[in-house]
Amino acid sequence: MDIGQRIKDLRKENRLTQRQVATATGYKQASVGEWETGRKLPSIDALSKLADFFDVSADYLLGRVDLAGKPIEH
Repeated sequence: MDIGQRIKDLRKENRLTQRQVATATGYKQASVGEWETGRKLPSIDALSKLADFFDVSADYLLGRVDLAGKPIEH
């Protein structure tokens, strides 16, 4: 699963709109949409803000670990 899909899944699990995520993280709704569709990748700053907002690790968003923090084998 890629970063965009993880962002989208977290947003939907929390019953949030792209606009709500954008407002909470200080980015534009269009940026959230581009991240979710994979057209663009979030910057390091955006990745950090998303991880804090969703209370997950950046490694989870990057697909390196699962929600429990266990490494994901590729």
